[in-house]
Amino acid sequence: MNHASHPQEGDLETGYRMGFTVGEHSARHMRRILRTFLMRWGLAELTDAAELALTELVANVVRHVPGRRCTVLILRRPEGLRVEVTDGLDRPPLPVEAGDALDEGGRGLVLVEAVTERWGTVPLAAGKTVWFECDAKPPREGATSV
Repeated sequence: MNHASHPQEGDLETGYRMGFTVGEHSARHMRRILRTFLMRWGLAELTDAAELALTELVANVVRHVPGRRCTVLILRRPEGLRVEVTDGLDRPPLPVEAGDALDEGGRGLVLVEAVTERWGTVPLAAGKTVWFECDAKPPREGATSV
């Protein structure tokens, strides 16, 4: 069962924060929430990359965080989108090192790096935040909207 906080209406214009207890199918619901905001903000072009990156971060919580609690923050930025996933595990995520082709973990961060402009981690007093950013493409000069 997901335990969620309730966002204030004014917050929905620039961001969304919700706490979850995640399970095997939670990423699907979070992708739907993310997609809704991207459409609302006119950032539909970021949907595929952002959904894939969010799915990988949520999967890491499901696999590695005791209790599977996390907070997801979706922020509209002037350049595009920032998503943060905060959990209570102090250990930072570790991507697969070159030559670890048979390792079963860590490939998700390689995907996050491949589909986003930037990503990183921020250690906290109790836990960490893993974040990524996707930039919107500027409108082409001379392009007209229909």
